[in-house]
Amino acid sequence: MRTILIVEDDKIFRDGLVFTLEREGYRVLSLDNGDAVPETVRAERPSLVLLDVMLPGNGGFEICRLLRWEGLDVPVVMMTAQKMEEIDRVVGLEIGADDYLLKTFGMRELLARISAHLRRYPDPAAGPETYAFENVEIDFSHRAISRAGRPLKLTVKEFDLLQFLVRRRGQVVSRDDLLNRVWGFEEYPTTRTVDMHILALRRKLELDPSNPKHILTVHREGYRFI
Repeated sequence: MRTILIVEDDKIFRDGLVFTLEREGYRVLSLDNGDAVPETVRAERPSLVLLDVMLPGNGGFEICRLLRWEGLDVPVVMMTAQKMEEIDRVVGLEIGADDYLLKTFGMRELLARISAHLRRYPDPAAGPETYAFENVEIDFSHRAISRAGRPLKLTVKEFDLLQFLVRRRGQVVSRDDLLNRVWGFEEYPTTRTVDMHILALRRKLELDPSNPKHILTVHREGYRFI
């Protein structure tokens, strides 16, 4: 499922966009200011950002410039309430914006533009089809894993947990985030469930489970895969 991040301070307009995009099958995240945009893009890896030009604090141009400066190559569609001068459009394109939409746009035009941009970009949330570390090889597309050439048997949740950690490698992931994203709200277990699954993964994947090199505990915060 593709993810769209909406950054818009007008709640009524933002809610309308969320409703439309969710109805079309997108996973939608929304922010009412630009402060957390880079962090959200790094953590959630959206497929596209709908970014209002006029925002409280840092405006859309500054946020777009910051995304590109940090090397975050996500398509950015700027939204503006008034027609922009040519110089402003040029500046926006030069700092990395991919497109502009005047807020009088119809929803069919919005969806068509989003689809056009997504066709040109791979899904960043999909991650690699295969991944290897130490003597472990993972085939995400076939949900298969081996160690030193021998197949390993992981439970469904163990594989889901490992996949999530690998795709967030280098980042600290909290237990609550793991519960929400791997187990989901509909079957909300305790954080102890996460810890037990982490221990099981270490026993199956680490050369020395008591001194792990890849699935690390970050005190008071959660876990990190390196």
